[in-house]
Amino acid sequence: MANEAILFTGFPGFLGSELLPRVLARAPGRRAVCLVQGKFSELARRRAKEIERRQPELEGRIELLEGDITQTGLGSPHTTALAGEVVEIEHLAAAYDLSVTRELGERVNVEGTRQVLAFAEKCPRLEAVHYVSTCYVSGRYPGRFGESDLEKGQAFNNHYEETKYRAEVLVQEAMRRGMPIAIYRPAIVVGDSATGATQKYDGPYYVIRWVLKQGQLAVLPVVGDPKAVRLNVVPRDFVVQAIAHLSGDPRSRGQVFQLADPDPLTIDEIISEVARASGRRILRIPLPLALAKGAIDFVPFLERLLGIPSAAVDYFVSPTTYGTDNAAAHLRGSGIELPRFRDYLPRLVEYVRANPDVPSAAMV
Repeated sequence: MANEAILFTGFPGFLGSELLPRVLARAPGRRAVCLVQGKFSELARRRAKEIERRQPELEGRIELLEGDITQTGLGSPHTTALAGEVVEIEHLAAAYDLSVTRELGERVNVEGTRQVLAFAEKCPRLEAVHYVSTCYVSGRYPGRFGESDLEKGQAFNNHYEETKYRAEVLVQEAMRRGMPIAIYRPAIVVGDSATGATQKYDGPYYVIRWVLKQGQLAVLPVVGDPKAVRLNVVPRDFVVQAIAHLSGDPRSRGQVFQLADPDPLTIDEIISEVARASGRRILRIPLPLALAKGAIDFVPFLERLLGIPSAAVDYFVSPTTYGTDNAAAHLRGSGIELPRFRDYLPRLVEYVRANPDVPSAAMV
């Protein structure tokens, strides 16, 4: 296995930082080459050193290569030689931002994925490409969206969803042409279920942070029918464990895995659980969707006060549920199980209390 490399994009991001050491642990003898934008080089060096301190057996197996997935040749003159050594690609880099502009989403999510696939074509020893997509390629599809579903004529809530959808269309086209690809679609990813640790507050964190800003009686605007709509949330450790396991299984090639909760809580149930975990009584104030989004967009300082962008409000009225049959079948017997949201929510709340200044912005 001499000179065998795993190309990593998306390090030192939220998922990539935890996935990298797990992939190396299940692939002894291989090294990781992390393609990193120049502005994140220092952070990447620190994260790599932290990993090596925690796991000394990985020392010397993490290399950083400055580049850019949006550019030809991945923005580095060294990728030509690297192509002969790459046996696996873990493509996580994306603009994970519900408010992303069309131009940036197109450049990073679509063109970036196109360039990674073009590089993969030049790797003669390639065994697998592992692509991290999102459940929300579903857009506003009404009903159950399965792992075999993609092009369903769905409308999209934002440019993030649309550009991730278009990127996955490219990936599935390459898969049909014979490239050995596995696709992973996480739902909304929150912090670690054991520690609560995260590096980005979004999804249910918007509710948690708003409630914690208030006194014992917290007022919460609620859109849609909170007893009918379900919010699909999974913790980072489950997503990382699942991808690390599935990506090491040759049977994953040609497969799509939705890493989602097969029985998610309703919005109303989540609000009740947040109330219990935060020690608050929450007064629900019904609001029409258009009014809620318009107020955030056009009332000065309201977004800063609430801590929620208008693009996030759409997920509290989402008409989509997600099938996870394929993921469940391939994870059976692995010991990897999805923790229940209500069980680890108190740890998320305590982490927010202790770390109020974690940003909501994506690494782009």
